[in-house]
Amino acid sequence: MLGYTGHTDSFTRDNLPPESEHPTFLLDRFDYPEHLNAAVELTDAMVARGFGDRIALIGNGRRRTYKELTDWTNRLANVLVEDLGVKPGNRVLIRSANNPAMVACWLAATKVGAVVVNTMPMLRAGELSKIVDKAEITHALCDTRLMEDMVACAKDSKFLKSVVGFDGTSNHDAELDRLALEKTVAFTAVDTGRDDVALLGFTSGTTGDAKATMHFHRDLLIIADSYAREVLDVQPEDIFVGSPPLAFTFGLGGLAIFPLRFGAAATLLETASPPNMIEIIEKYRATICFTAPTAYRFMLRAMEEGADLSSLRAAVSAGETLPKPVYDEWIAKTGKPMLDGIGATEMLHIFVTNRFDDHRPACTGKPVTGFEAKVIGDDGGEVPRGTAGRLAVRGPTGCRYLADDRQKVYVQDGWNITGDTFVMDEDGYLHFAARNDDMIVSSGYNIAGPEVEAALLAHPAVLECVVTAAPDEARGNIVEAHVVLTEGYAPDAETVRALQDHVKNTIAPYKYPRSVKFISELPKTATGKVQRFRLRADQ
Repeated sequence: MLGYTGHTDSFTRDNLPPESEHPTFLLDRFDYPEHLNAAVELTDAMVARGFGDRIALIGNGRRRTYKELTDWTNRLANVLVEDLGVKPGNRVLIRSANNPAMVACWLAATKVGAVVVNTMPMLRAGELSKIVDKAEITHALCDTRLMEDMVACAKDSKFLKSVVGFDGTSNHDAELDRLALEKTVAFTAVDTGRDDVALLGFTSGTTGDAKATMHFHRDLLIIADSYAREVLDVQPEDIFVGSPPLAFTFGLGGLAIFPLRFGAAATLLETASPPNMIEIIEKYRATICFTAPTAYRFMLRAMEEGADLSSLRAAVSAGETLPKPVYDEWIAKTGKPMLDGIGATEMLHIFVTNRFDDHRPACTGKPVTGFEAKVIGDDGGEVPRGTAGRLAVRGPTGCRYLADDRQKVYVQDGWNITGDTFVMDEDGYLHFAARNDDMIVSSGYNIAGPEVEAALLAHPAVLECVVTAAPDEARGNIVEAHVVLTEGYAPDAETVRALQDHVKNTIAPYKYPRSVKFISELPKTATGKVQRFRLRADQ
C-alpha cells in the first residue's frame, strides 16, 4: 500500500503497475519516515550533520563543498519553481555529460518534487523524443553545448513546455545559471513522500522500445544504505571516480548518491577514458573506482608503465562479465580484490556482489544483505545447485515499469526475473553464464540489436540486416551487422563506412556496428523467422 504523496501532478503514481504486479519488497531493514526528500538528505541534511566544509564534488577544475552544493541546488530549485513553474510530480529531463552542474540540476529538481529523467549526451533528437513522449516530460534542463538535438526534440513535442540551458563548464554563464544568481540560498524543499517517484531510469530492452523504470525517494537511499554501506563501507575520507554516465542508475549511484550519502567526495569526468581516470586517481588519490573490465585492463597496462593507483582501496567492476585473468592480475599487482557485481536498471543498482573478505574469480558472489536470489527453470521452480537457469531476485528495491505490459514478464510471483542466466553453486555463490536475450553488452554499454537494425534499414543500401554480438578482447563484445545489400550497392569498404556513419548520425554513436559483414541472404526458418544462432555460429 502506497503512503503519503507530495505530488500535485499524479502522472507517475497513476502509471505505476497495479499492486498485484509489484514485486515483493523486503523493507524490514529500511525504516524511513513517511515524509522524505532524497535530495535534502544528500545536501541540506549533510550540512546540518557537520559536513558543510568538506568537499562534495570535484570537476571541471573546481572543488565544491557540501555547503556550496546545498546553496547551489537551493538557488536552482527556486528558479525551477518561481521562473519555470515546475510542479511536484512534473517530469524534468536533464541532458548533460558527467559534471557537477548535472548533479546540481538533478538534486534541485528532486528538491522541488519533480520526477527526474537523466539522459546521456550522445542521444539524438529522435531518441530524446521517445523518452519525452513516454514520460510526458514537461521541462528540460540542458547543457548549452548539447542544445541542438534538445531543441529539435522540443520543436515538435506536445508535452515539452520549456528547455532551459545551463553551463556545464565552470563558467556558469547560461540562462539557468544567470537566473539562479538572483535567487536566495534558502529553499524549503517540497514535502515528498518516501513512496513518491523521484527518478525514471530508461532502459531500451531487447526490442529497442524504451522502458521507464520507476524509483521512489526511499529507493535512492536504500542502494546507499545497503550496498554502499555494507559492501564498500564508504567513509567521509573516500574519493570516488568512475566512467559510467550519471544518466545510468549505475553511474548515478556510484558517482553521486553513494559519496553524498556518507560525506565523501566524487570526481566527475566528462570524458572518462582510462587515461583520464588514471590522471584523476593519481591527482586526487581516489579510493573507490567504478568502471568496466575493459578500462581495468588498460589500467593494468598503465601500472606496468609507472601509473600509481595505490590509493584505490575498492575497484568495482560491473557492466559486463569480469574475466578471471583481469581479476587475478589486479590482485597480483595491487594486493586488493576487484569486486565483481551485477545490477539492473529495474533494481536501481548492484544486488549481487563479491566482498572484500569473500571473493572468487569467475564468480559474481552472493546477494547484498536484504536481497534474496535464486535460479529458476522455465516452469518457475528453483533448479538444483550447479544447474544453469534464470536469475530471480527480490529485495528492498524492484521493478516498476511505467505503464508497460512487460511488467508481467519481468515480475513473476513477486520475484524480479533479470534476464540473466546464472548457476548457483553448492555454497550459494552465483556464477554468470549468459544473457537470456539479444542485448549486446559492449564496454559496459547495453545496446539493443533491433534498434541498430532499424537505423541500418533506413539506409537505401540495406535490403535486410541482423545485428548480433561478436566477441572482442578489448570491449567484451562489439556490434556486428550482417547485411544483405540492395541491388546496385557494392560490398566494399566504402559501403561499410557509409553504413557506420549513417548509424552514428541516426542514433547514439556508441551503438554503431564496428563490424559489418555482407551476406547474400539471411538464414531463416520456413515461417520467415531469422535464425540468429546461425549467424553467431559463423563468427
